[in-house]
Amino acid sequence: MPSATFVGAAACIGCHVEAGAAWRGSQHARAMQPAAPASVLGDFSGVRITAAGITSTFTRRGDDFVVRTDGPDGRLADYRVTWAFGVYPLQQYLVDFPDGRKQALPFAWDARPQRDGGQRWFHLYPGERIDHRDPLHWTRLQQNWNFVCADCHATNLRRNYDAAADRFATTWTDSGVACEACHGPGSNHVAWAERRSGSDGWPARGLVIALDERAGAAWAPSPTAPTRSRPLATHREVETCAVCHARRRPLGLDSNPTGRLLDTHVPALLEPELYEVDGQQRGEVYTWGSFVQSKMYARGVTCADCHEPHGGKLRAPGNALCTGCHSAAAYDAARHHHHDEGSAASACVACHMPTRTYMVVDPRHDHSLRVPRPDRTVVDGTPNACNGCHVEADAAWAAAAIARWYGPSRKGLQTWGGAFAAGRVGAPGAAAALAAVAGDAAVPEIARATALSMLERFPSPRALAVLRAALADASPLVRLGALAAVRSLPPEARVALASPLADDTVKAVRVQAGLALASAPLDPLPPAALAAGRRAIDEWAASERALAERPESHLNLGIVAAERGDTAAAAAEYRAALRVDPLFVPGYVNLADLYRAAGPAAEAARILDAGLTAVPGDPTLLHALGLQRVREGRSAEALALLERAADGRPNDPRLAYVYGVALYSAGRAEEGLRILAAALVRAPYDSQLLTALAAFERDAGRHEAALDYARRLAAVAPDDAGARRLVSELGGD
Repeated sequence: MPSATFVGAAACIGCHVEAGAAWRGSQHARAMQPAAPASVLGDFSGVRITAAGITSTFTRRGDDFVVRTDGPDGRLADYRVTWAFGVYPLQQYLVDFPDGRKQALPFAWDARPQRDGGQRWFHLYPGERIDHRDPLHWTRLQQNWNFVCADCHATNLRRNYDAAADRFATTWTDSGVACEACHGPGSNHVAWAERRSGSDGWPARGLVIALDERAGAAWAPSPTAPTRSRPLATHREVETCAVCHARRRPLGLDSNPTGRLLDTHVPALLEPELYEVDGQQRGEVYTWGSFVQSKMYARGVTCADCHEPHGGKLRAPGNALCTGCHSAAAYDAARHHHHDEGSAASACVACHMPTRTYMVVDPRHDHSLRVPRPDRTVVDGTPNACNGCHVEADAAWAAAAIARWYGPSRKGLQTWGGAFAAGRVGAPGAAAALAAVAGDAAVPEIARATALSMLERFPSPRALAVLRAALADASPLVRLGALAAVRSLPPEARVALASPLADDTVKAVRVQAGLALASAPLDPLPPAALAAGRRAIDEWAASERALAERPESHLNLGIVAAERGDTAAAAAEYRAALRVDPLFVPGYVNLADLYRAAGPAAEAARILDAGLTAVPGDPTLLHALGLQRVREGRSAEALALLERAADGRPNDPRLAYVYGVALYSAGRAEEGLRILAAALVRAPYDSQLLTALAAFERDAGRHEAALDYARRLAAVAPDDAGARRLVSELGGD
């Protein structure tokens, strides 16, 4: 069979008339349309909107749509809208720039009916003062369509970034999410349909991705646990949808789906900025990371069991969608939901798929399909569906109601919240709790992978044993999570653990193994393992170079080069990161650190000064420059900078630790102790703060206070011999 090529939606719709008609009316089809009177929903009749001190105006010039707003230099200018982006509940607009970039304007049109508060312009960052020097400004990198948005709003996207010229020549087959965005390039299927010579024996009728997992399968309704007529053998459909409906990072230039997500992308795990400790959505997570936590996913439910894939509509309205599998008599009844029949609160999704609103007007259902746990709200502070409606009551009231209705032991599938809450703050017992989650085969793979990645903070022989077992797990996502923790181990341990995965069958795993091996000594490996390790390193480097338009990729390459001792290559990558994004703070910090270690100290300070000119007041840069001033012996200036850094990011215990220690070292012991003690209130399990406070209180002769801190440190780090020794020195047990 020849390699498949893209043929465009028109070639598909001629035969697939019904599917094509449903698709044409879908949000997928209208995900990106040329700006024209028929596609643009916003009011361009001279309307003005003021935000962040800038008044922007929306006007028409014939069939052109023009926005007058602040540009990359902060000055007002006219910009022609070239593309309408999305359709409901909001529509955004793109502007073309001469270097091939398309940038998303900061205003959106509220497409909801006027009775719901719609039919108006609004700013996507209300209340924030974002000017042309801010990374979130519409002309900056974070609002760049070519990388951030394009591959999920166009079909067969090729970013075509020219790093030397810093330009894009981006192309696509269809604007919008068309047939081949899900089924893969269609030339062989067209050939099969036309019965060209030799096509009769082609597998899957020439389709690159055969989305046939639901064919011949049915769900048997049940009052307890609905069952699929045959087990789901693969997750092709869900992983095809996940290419866009997941938070993820592409692994190369071609991010089109293959039916295996981890061959083209690395998905985000249950990270703090994206998910609550129990896995509920927090940031914009686009469904996949939530759905794979669910019991429905574990039982074999796919996206198309609930969503008609071509039109995008639900397969049934309201509770009827759920009672197609779950007994209406058991669940769509007041004795189950305990609310008035037919009320909004009696909807299944109200309790099991609560919404969170993103982009100001877009409420999205949490697809982890969990049971409400207000009792966990009491313990961990996580949201719960009950108090999402009953805002006048507290979580204890809701927890009592749930216990009264359903009994005291109603847990649900997502039971790792306590372990993740402890792990995120480093509380005593966190390592053991995370290890238990990681090793429990009944826990969803994404939670196990997250627990493994979190073990990076808790190095110990026990953690090493857990990681070693996970690296041999059948789940590639679990292996990926374990490799994320391996990266922080000493080089010899990284080689021992990561080298067996250098030739893994899954690309994301090979790439992560390559990163773990990239700066480690491979020469002791046997020839076959050595060759596989070098291939994995090359694959990792290629995956980073494929994203040359992103400063993070250059930073990653630079860090590895620095670890290898190649300072010239590291400096070149850090400078490339700053060329791509002059506001990229880690580029300045890492480049300055490189010069501090290998070059003139004055150059390191000059780089940090340049960073503060580009990003005034950034705490990370202030902190780095403060440390540089310490090395130069300019103590007063250093303390002022470290104070500004700590004040600018009060929840960062490291910044407070360094400032407190600097004060103590400068002879201002009591001030330093106050800073450290105040930081410990916000980060009560931080080992650096506890160590410093124990030592400083001991030196001040306050042994009882020192012993208290030392005991807390030993509880946080039970495998730390130094903590135990400190307790013993202070006369503790």
